[in-house]
Amino acid sequence: QGQLVESGGGSVQAGGSLTLSCTASGYKHKLFCMAWFRQAPGKDRDGVATIYTGDSTSGDDTYYAFNVKDRFTISLGDAKNTTYLHMNNLTPEDTGVYYCAARQFCTVRTFNGYNYWGHGTQVTVSS
Repeated sequence: QGQLVESGGGSVQAGGSLTLSCTASGYKHKLFCMAWFRQAPGKDRDGVATIYTGDSTSGDDTYYAFNVKDRFTISLGDAKNTTYLHMNNLTPEDTGVYYCAARQFCTVRTFNGYNYWGHGTQVTVSS
C-alpha cells in the first residue's frame, strides 16, 4: 500500500520561511506528477504547485498557483520520490493544512486528477 508522508509544517511569523517535504513510498508504479495543495480554514482545498518527476529536458517541469509563484519553489530530491515546497515571505493568508498529492500520469499545468494524498501538515503564519 503506497503512502505519501509530509513533514516540515509549523508556525512562523509573517515574512518567514518554511520548507515542507513529502516522500512517496510503497507504490507499485511510478508517480510522474507530485503536487502540493493547501486548505485554509473554512475554505476549499486549492492547488499550490506541481512538479513532473520524470526525466525531462524541456525545463517546463513545474507549475504554480498565481498567488505563490514568486514566493514558493517546488523541487525534487535526488531519488525523485521526495518533493519539497520551499516557502518564502509567508503571509497569514498562507495559513492552512498543506497536503502532498501524486498521480501516476502527469499533466504538469493542472491541479486536477490527483488521486493519491497525504494526511497533511499544518502551516500557521502569524502577523
